[in-house]
Amino acid sequence: MMRWIYWLGWMSFGAAFRTIFGMRVIGGENLITEGPVLVASNHQSFLDPPLIGNLYKTEMVFLARKSLFKGPATWVYPQWNAIPVDQDRPDMASLKTIIRKLKEGHRVLVFPEGARTMDGSLGEAAPGIGLIAAKSGAPIQPVRISGAREALPRGSGRIRFARITVTIGKPIHLTPEELKAASGKQGYDDLAKRIMASIGEL
Repeated sequence: MMRWIYWLGWMSFGAAFRTIFGMRVIGGENLITEGPVLVASNHQSFLDPPLIGNLYKTEMVFLARKSLFKGPATWVYPQWNAIPVDQDRPDMASLKTIIRKLKEGHRVLVFPEGARTMDGSLGEAAPGIGLIAAKSGAPIQPVRISGAREALPRGSGRIRFARITVTIGKPIHLTPEELKAASGKQGYDDLAKRIMASIGEL
């Protein structure tokens, strides 16, 4: 089920992605559609969150910069399940909220790189996603987006016509032993690198 305001955004973005950008999905059979899922994707553009959201027919939870919660967005973003996050100084309260959402059975989208790419290359993963994965124990769904940077580059407010492809990788199910090993800063960092590597392989 989708609330009407979420459904409206889902329908509008979905129609735009299909008609303007010819959105193509590869690996749809790998998509986890039931239960909690930590969706980990590279970050190319402001288009990325609705792109990922359109893969699912039910609502998901997103992260958004605190600075974006201004004016009408103060109301709209929470309606679209966006959690405000400080990119420069991620706080434990935000991380705990994300972990709680996963434990409650939601799917949550996280960009391991934290910020949008400047040149299209993949960046390094912050250890925060390793912590989230370890503490929640949720399956991890690696996703790679291509073409979104060309459609809406960082620093540009102008939409360009570009073919967008979303590739969905096989989910990562961490074993009890792997979850136990993923503790402390080094453990979280190692797990974050593993997640980023799975995105890079797509």
